[in-house]
Amino acid sequence: MTYAINIALLLLLIVTAASATFLVKELMSSVFILGSYSFFLALVWAWLGAVDVAFVEAVIGAGLATVLFLVTLFDTAPKDSRLRRPPPPLAGVLGLPLLGVLLLFAANDLPSLGDPSSPPNVHISPYYLQQSYADTLTPNVVTSVLMDYRGFDTLIETVVIFTAGIACALLLKETKS
Repeated sequence: MTYAINIALLLLLIVTAASATFLVKELMSSVFILGSYSFFLALVWAWLGAVDVAFVEAVIGAGLATVLFLVTLFDTAPKDSRLRRPPPPLAGVLGLPLLGVLLLFAANDLPSLGDPSSPPNVHISPYYLQQSYADTLTPNVVTSVLMDYRGFDTLIETVVIFTAGIACALLLKETKS
């Protein structure tokens, strides 16, 4: 059953990505398809157990990005809302499937999902669970991992999101001429 759900979600992602980038000619339709792509990606993250990433993908990818694209489209002239695409380059058409095959080949070396003998479950997770309070004086293990053990990573992620927000605000800012 889980294998069928994994395949179904993967097919939904592939179909929506291909539809938004290759098949649809109207920008409005492409924006809505990209919003559904983000929604399906949020479902994938939730299915894999990364609920926090799924929540962020749903809010920012499916929600905020779709709204920002729609606001931008409403400010464009109708003649600019039709997509005029040149044919894709031959290197991309041939290279992308090859890259996909190579990634699938490399995925065989990854541990199985939920494998209790995988390196993170054997080496890192037990240390965090046993020593987080002694190291950080924080009773919540998730908070201690995000803010103490991986503090720089969290800081850089926050800077990236802040920078993206500033860039969106500057792009949507009305200029007085």
